[in-house]
Amino acid sequence: MSTGFSAGNAVDPWMEGFQLDQIKLFEAGQLDEKVWRILKDNIRYPESSLGDLQSQVAACRLAERRLEELFGRYGREIVSEAITQIFDQTEARCRAKVAAMKDGAYEAESLFSGGALDNNEPVTIKVKVIVQGSDMTIDLTGCSLQRRAPINARTLAGAVVAYKAVTTPTEPVNEGSFRGLKVLIQEGNYMMAKYPAPMASWGRTLPSVVDTILKALAPVLPDRIPAAHLGVLGGTIVFFGTDPRTGEGFVTQSIEGGGWGGRPWEDGESAAVSICQGDVRNAPIEKMELRWPMLVLSRELRKDSGGPGKHRGGLGLETKARSLVEGRWTLADTGRKAYPPWGLWGGKPAAPSEHLLRLPGEDVFKPVDVLRHWVPAGAEASINTAGGGGWGDPLDRDPEKVREDVLEEYVSMRAAREEYGVVLNPETCAIDHEGTARLREEMRKYRYNNHGSGVTGHGSRE
Repeated sequence: MSTGFSAGNAVDPWMEGFQLDQIKLFEAGQLDEKVWRILKDNIRYPESSLGDLQSQVAACRLAERRLEELFGRYGREIVSEAITQIFDQTEARCRAKVAAMKDGAYEAESLFSGGALDNNEPVTIKVKVIVQGSDMTIDLTGCSLQRRAPINARTLAGAVVAYKAVTTPTEPVNEGSFRGLKVLIQEGNYMMAKYPAPMASWGRTLPSVVDTILKALAPVLPDRIPAAHLGVLGGTIVFFGTDPRTGEGFVTQSIEGGGWGGRPWEDGESAAVSICQGDVRNAPIEKMELRWPMLVLSRELRKDSGGPGKHRGGLGLETKARSLVEGRWTLADTGRKAYPPWGLWGGKPAAPSEHLLRLPGEDVFKPVDVLRHWVPAGAEASINTAGGGGWGDPLDRDPEKVREDVLEEYVSMRAAREEYGVVLNPETCAIDHEGTARLREEMRKYRYNNHGSGVTGHGSRE
């Protein structure tokens, strides 16, 4: 049993660690030292976490000072009126985007594996998006019920992020951003779980919820919606133990990004964090090796991990690291292992995520769903994040782009032929244009005879 952050075996909140209801850290502007000590005593390595908390407090105080400066310069009434106008203008811009969509009800469904967090039982993410005039309703009542596993949540964040993405994605968020959105979700839904449901991994499915909502809107926004991205909160490397150089405990965590889906106008981005992690970065290798007793063997793009398509999905990352001391790797199945990021408009799915481990003396890496136990010095972990799904028929991709992908080692020679129908000279990588035309025609005929047009995926343009 492992308690604390992302406790995989938890069936109730007490198994996840210390429980605190909403309490004030400050009272009348003064720090409550007793609350501070409670927090400090219940964090394994408090220096880092409490430093982050102090930074947040400092940011709030700076915002307070800046707001008081505005009040002093223009008066409270004028500032309040300006804020109200900003909210109203934001609402109007968001509603205008929705009003431009065709009225109707749009549905989509996906599966997400809870892995060992939930006895490998898939979670159903079923959404219905209703567009009526300038109003949008996102119905999540068809999603799975809450589980006796920490994959539950109690948040509308997935719906909110998706709405923001299709309305005003590049503008600041304020109260007016979501006035035109209504979310339907019932108590007991895994995203609106009832107490005492465990929720340590509450954010794990949020990126997939966003992807599924966008998938539902693909028919009404065919020139804006991308294929699915990695769909999880990154491929997380967590290693902790005792540093023999100092005798002190340490913990390292790095969020490894993955691929984003191919877009209607170009390929997906590679090695990027999820749509719900815009402010997260992976740890620089130099920092990891300097501060912690570990060696990063490699961090590189995963060849062939991007879903084939007219616009290829972005590539995931393959990161290998070795522990230099006895410690514990925490590697959790990221949820897109059994259900990889899907393609759109005939694009193909991406390579799924996987986590691997090789102990000292072993020749090969072995797959693991969840690893939360101590390993000896010299153990090696390989974190392979998912790519993004492809957009459009791979046989419509410009052969020159396929050739460039092979030269850049994004795509293998085998995939160029089998997925894209592009014949390349194995020595020079030159395109055999006649051979490519013949192969693509054969592949289209075979696909039509066996699977209809073959251009499947949400919103097929047959």
